[in-house]
Amino acid sequence: MAFWRRKKEGFVTLGLNEPTETRAAELKRAEEKRKKVEPPAALTQTEKSLPAATAPVLEPTTTAAPPTPLPANETQAVTATPQPVQRETQRPPEPQEPLKPAAAQKPVQSRSPFRTSILGLDRTIEELQAEEAALEQEFSARFRRAVAATRESLNEKIDTVFQGRKQIDAELLDELEEALIAADIGVPTTLHILETVRRGIARKQINDIEALKLSIKTELLSILQDAESNGIASETGVPESVAPYVMMIVGVNGVGKTTTIGKLAQRIKAEGNDVLICAADTFRAAASDQLAIWAERTGVPLIQQKQGTDPAAVLFDSLKAAKSRSSDVLIVDTAGRLHNKSNLMAELEKMKRVAGREVEGAPHETLLVIDAVTGQNGLEQARQFLKVAGVTGIVLTKLDGTAKGGIAVAIAKELNLPIRYVGIGEKVDDLVVFDAEQYVNSLFE
Repeated sequence: MAFWRRKKEGFVTLGLNEPTETRAAELKRAEEKRKKVEPPAALTQTEKSLPAATAPVLEPTTTAAPPTPLPANETQAVTATPQPVQRETQRPPEPQEPLKPAAAQKPVQSRSPFRTSILGLDRTIEELQAEEAALEQEFSARFRRAVAATRESLNEKIDTVFQGRKQIDAELLDELEEALIAADIGVPTTLHILETVRRGIARKQINDIEALKLSIKTELLSILQDAESNGIASETGVPESVAPYVMMIVGVNGVGKTTTIGKLAQRIKAEGNDVLICAADTFRAAASDQLAIWAERTGVPLIQQKQGTDPAAVLFDSLKAAKSRSSDVLIVDTAGRLHNKSNLMAELEKMKRVAGREVEGAPHETLLVIDAVTGQNGLEQARQFLKVAGVTGIVLTKLDGTAKGGIAVAIAKELNLPIRYVGIGEKVDDLVVFDAEQYVNSLFE
């Protein structure tokens, strides 16, 4: 599964995105060059009919000694001898650069980290597709493990609600409501789901636990997919000609913002993009130091200045640097603002204006990092940031460490914001693209 990409077409996750037309043209030119270098295979028919004495002779490259003078009678005899017909001497072909083997030829430039072409491919397309399928299966398994606590909590509560009951009544629906709210799905979302359940019961479509789970599952998936029509659900909406692609990361302290930036940089770089990090959090003393550690670990350049510098000035320098080095992506760290600090919010608005002047449409994404463990408090943070920061998507961290993973649905329902990425572990590759269908399926296995 692709982590980050802007090309809508012609993209293969494992890097087989070489321009085949350019490669074919190179091969054609190489073949024509080879034909020019090769000498003629045989003499023509005219050359075969000439006497051996009249065969073309190449002039020697060394200078010969002057001929010794002959007596008059010998000279007359020599000149009287009929001379053979001389043909124009052929020039040797000019030396050509020998054709290099395919393995030694310069590879076609590609933004893919793999840079493989069809010729000289170490692995077949089938093997690469099998590898991609294995990676997707691994992702699914890790995602299921990450939401295991939420799944066990939700399924256990629903099973308990139905245990020993022969019919669905008002008391059962009240207990179901408590179970959904306990999973942090949220009150508005829970009431919406229960309304759907009641309609299904009235139509005799829901009469057992499996039908109930299917109804809940369908509604959750619908909520998450509807939210993807708002905000920024994919980076492919910005043309590739607009560079750098600016991602601004916001959120309060302690939610895993710095770690998320490091993981984002690593994963986007692994997809073949040139990434630059801007350390615009000059408010907290250790912020730049922590980000520098991640930058060194991932091998991504970092633009930073001393503590107390105007964050907008740091962002301006970073934008200039990103454009000069033709970076594909600029990830901007911001101070861990509390949503009730109006002066810090004003600072964020200033940074957005600076970005918009330097790069068309920047910032292209404003991602709010939320700790899944905080539950409904995280939802309130999202509401406040949405008013001022223009949040376009959510990064949900520590999803593997809570039984209240239903907060993803609450955010999607109440804020109409897509969940862009989720953290499912501590490793650098434990930040994954949020898949609504995979998430819902993992909750109800």
